[in-house]
Amino acid sequence: MSGSGAARRAPTLPLLLVLFAGLAVSVVLSLALGSEPLRPAGVWETVRARLTGAAGPDPVYDAIVWELRAPRVLMGAVVGAGLALAGAVVQTLVRNPLADPYLLGVSAGAGVGATLVIVVGVFGGLGVWALSAGALTGAVLASLLVFGVSVAQGGLTPLRLVLTGVVLSAAFSSVSSFLVFVGDEPEATQAVLHWLLGSLSGSTWANTGPALVAVVLSAASLMAVHSWLDALAGGPDAAAALGVPVREVRIGLFALTSVLVGVLVAVSGGVGFVGLVVPHLARMAVGARHAAVLPVAALGGALFLVWVDVVARVLVRPQEMPLSVVTGLVGAPVFLVLMGRRQYGFSGGGR
Repeated sequence: MSGSGAARRAPTLPLLLVLFAGLAVSVVLSLALGSEPLRPAGVWETVRARLTGAAGPDPVYDAIVWELRAPRVLMGAVVGAGLALAGAVVQTLVRNPLADPYLLGVSAGAGVGATLVIVVGVFGGLGVWALSAGALTGAVLASLLVFGVSVAQGGLTPLRLVLTGVVLSAAFSSVSSFLVFVGDEPEATQAVLHWLLGSLSGSTWANTGPALVAVVLSAASLMAVHSWLDALAGGPDAAAALGVPVREVRIGLFALTSVLVGVLVAVSGGVGFVGLVVPHLARMAVGARHAAVLPVAALGGALFLVWVDVVARVLVRPQEMPLSVVTGLVGAPVFLVLMGRRQYGFSGGGR
């Protein structure tokens, strides 16, 4: 990836420290904001007591802060970081700066699974885990179908992945719409729409753990192959000349991002624009090297989604807005400004 014209790059380490400090402060502040505002000092005392085992936090604060808000704030940071990572990788995988984590049909497939749970009642025996199980199953099956069709048509080339993902996403969305149309419960229809637009309201300590593990393992794996990602961004011929096993790397990246996005969509629904805009901002800040882009994008995505969730909780309280409504209102103008100020692409062909 190369930019047109000279650009100032921010030093990576200081930027990471600033983002981390901003994220830590934002987490504490976000715990104090919601349908019922709380004192930041009381929030901090509750968090400190829980983390250190100190005596007696206020029981009201403890219930609101630790049991209700803390899991969703942590989930917001995890989902934001994971989507930003996945977006950066998918843009390199398909060599298209307009790509986002949902391009490969994972989100649309998860939507079919979630709709089947809400409207039809499949996986009902799993109780509170039914929705996540249905969404994850749909995401995995969709990924396998996109992979199978792409390979059958000639291989995992960027253009073929994009076309296959877009076409099958449209088909999966049509299936979800059909299931909603034939359903006869208005409440179920509203629940499907709310889930498809993204929400962290169902976050618990139990389902935050698997999402956190998936993001940490994915981040570690991607950082281990950051030089291969740099080479792949220059095109398959250049990457092969540098000794990169292009086909195997493409398959590995496809599998990793599919599983990562599937896990995240299963716990948060479809949250748009994070995986599209945040990687762009990261590249503008630190350049195209993935050793810098990946951690900056992860922290930036976490910080962004924490505040998106705050806006979703506060703006129309006591009701809650879907996350994609907020990310769309913020992300669309930001992305238009980015397109106007800077152009950069992927060198080489689209094979």
